[in-house]
Amino acid sequence: MSVKHKPRPASRPSSKKSPSSAGKKPAPSERERAQRPLREDLVLQACLEAYGLVRHEGRLSDRALDFTLRRKANLYSSERRAVAERVYALLRRQRTVDFLLSRASPRFDALDKTRQDVLRLAASRVLHGEPMADVARTSSLHPQDAQALNKLPEAAAALEALPEHKRFPIAASLPDFLAEHFLKLYGADAPRAAEAMNERAPLTVRANLLKEDRDALARRLAAEEVEATPTPLSPLGLHLETRLNVFALESFREGFVEIQDEGSQLLGLLVDAPPTRVVDACAGAGGKTLQLAAQMKNRGDLHALDVDERRLDDLKKRARRAGVHNVRAQKIPAEGAEAETALDALRGKADRVLVDAPCSGTGTFRRKPDARYRLTPADLDMHVARQKTLLERFCALVKPGGRLIYGTCSVLREENEGVIEDFLSRHPDFSVRPVAELLGAELGGKVGPGPYLRLAPHTHGTDGFFGAVLVRAK
Repeated sequence: MSVKHKPRPASRPSSKKSPSSAGKKPAPSERERAQRPLREDLVLQACLEAYGLVRHEGRLSDRALDFTLRRKANLYSSERRAVAERVYALLRRQRTVDFLLSRASPRFDALDKTRQDVLRLAASRVLHGEPMADVARTSSLHPQDAQALNKLPEAAAALEALPEHKRFPIAASLPDFLAEHFLKLYGADAPRAAEAMNERAPLTVRANLLKEDRDALARRLAAEEVEATPTPLSPLGLHLETRLNVFALESFREGFVEIQDEGSQLLGLLVDAPPTRVVDACAGAGGKTLQLAAQMKNRGDLHALDVDERRLDDLKKRARRAGVHNVRAQKIPAEGAEAETALDALRGKADRVLVDAPCSGTGTFRRKPDARYRLTPADLDMHVARQKTLLERFCALVKPGGRLIYGTCSVLREENEGVIEDFLSRHPDFSVRPVAELLGAELGGKVGPGPYLRLAPHTHGTDGFFGAVLVRAK
């Protein structure tokens, strides 16, 4: 770790070296370390540890990587990035890699776990375009396992030769039941949709309009030597060069910027929050809450509700950094009579109610690639039932003429259109307002036809998001 020393204001420059510093070279800077060749043995060890925590112990990928890298303080920044990129790349293509290796290495299933994982990581690197010779040289492969890399093209040809219903789930690296949903939803476009889900997501941030607009933020980031390009859909967002730590930026520490996917920003725009009374009913750690506060120009009452007090504590910290002071964070019970009583003060009084509902997360597989392997049909049914319950619960807060905004980070119709259709069948006092009317003609045309917001990586370059705006009759 490098330490920055403050200059001594009254001292004069001296050409003399102190005895302790004579003959010593200055420590390399982080930039210099980042340009050094990767120490592949250290990178591989960290990859094996992080991937093993996910694959064999069931930990969430982001937490497994954080746990591993916090213990690897000797890794350079370039090496830490390589670990994260390789682990995520393998998780995205895990089913595909396992199939290819089962063909390229007939005894693959009989190998011990570590040897399997070394071979998986090597095959994934080849699958993602690294030269086979370089991968073989730097992967510490057993001699017999190295031969399997040469057979990967043959194994890939065998995959392509399978009938479509067998090939697609493996090539898409999806569980069979999710592959069926993708085929039903996207039809002939399903392979392209799955391919986009298996690419690395961009690093996207939102300008905090309470402090400055997007153009000013871009200039501020440029002064910190960060490349930024405007997001094509959201007027609030910037795509950043991904090889950096956003949390270390001065712009982040001073609250000028928040990490938020472009699709999530568009869902926030649908709220069109007036500076009166707005409810973020499933606020979580507050990404959209802070966006709504900026829309409201820090005026009015913004109620952030959640069942998890720890996430609300995170929201409060983020709000202080962002300069937000119109948020009222409130922990509410998950269910029961107390849950209903907790909402009495807001019942029928909110101009806007956002229900960004917990969901399967199928729209975020680029960022959480291991989530696909955890999801089951029973989980999906549970999500749908909970989403219907949440809409039923929070619609009562909307005043006559107010709006209920429903959103998910799922691409599945069961969690999106299906939930809205069920709600409308029981609530004739609510009607759908087409999202293009709120986003404007230009942006509305870009997000596509239909009354709802429906985004996906292969069509919009964003995470998968759904949004619906429902207006309560006066």
